[in-house]
Amino acid sequence: MIEVRDLVVRFAADAPPAVAGVSFAVAAGETFGLVGESGCGKSTVLRALAGLNTDYGGEVRLDGTVLPPHRPRAFFKRVQMVFQDPYGSLHPRQTIQAQLLEPLRNQGMAPPADAVGAALDSVGLPRTAAFRYPHQLSGGQRQRVAIARALMLQPEVLLLDEPTSALDVSVQAEILNLLMDLRAQRGLTYILVSHDLAVVAHMCHRIAVMQGGRIVDGFDAATLRAGTPAHPYTQELLTASEAYGEAPAG
Repeated sequence: MIEVRDLVVRFAADAPPAVAGVSFAVAAGETFGLVGESGCGKSTVLRALAGLNTDYGGEVRLDGTVLPPHRPRAFFKRVQMVFQDPYGSLHPRQTIQAQLLEPLRNQGMAPPADAVGAALDSVGLPRTAAFRYPHQLSGGQRQRVAIARALMLQPEVLLLDEPTSALDVSVQAEILNLLMDLRAQRGLTYILVSHDLAVVAHMCHRIAVMQGGRIVDGFDAATLRAGTPAHPYTQELLTASEAYGEAPAG
């Protein structure tokens, strides 16, 4: 579904690359995780995939078709992104209903009957939430709205940029389980960026580890849960996760 070949991203012509030749492929219906410490380039990869950063080298393919750096409007029917901060990604002065309908307006589509109510149902929110503003919702509720908005166009791919890291620990598992249920129900493909190895072990089929703008290790979820990745940097991440109580469940 998604293929990345030799992706390079620089933020200045004379600066070292933030992403330096990253390549990977993600099958339809798979959840693929990108992990690494802050600043390693994983969110930069996601922004390039989403078309938010158009100044990149290399090649990105969607379902076998090479994508231009400036994504056509039709791309956003197939690929949507859920951001880390659900408050920052929602407009503070628009109702939830208005924000859920915005993707349809952007595509010139008339909203189906009961589109907003059905979207709220799908993420476990009451229909009365349609008439509220973001500040009237909890962090977990706001992230549910962001997920519902991303699903309004019935996309095939969701790009998830640390979707639970801004939330209280008590609601993180609820959001992760919601995302897993939605993937199963809709046959979605996910690319998940996270620094939390417990999250990727729970969510992902395969994982790539980034360091200094490059992928340095890759393995399946069973290897991560067993704590047996071979690369020294991955072992350092595992040790750090254990120290902070974020170790993957075995």
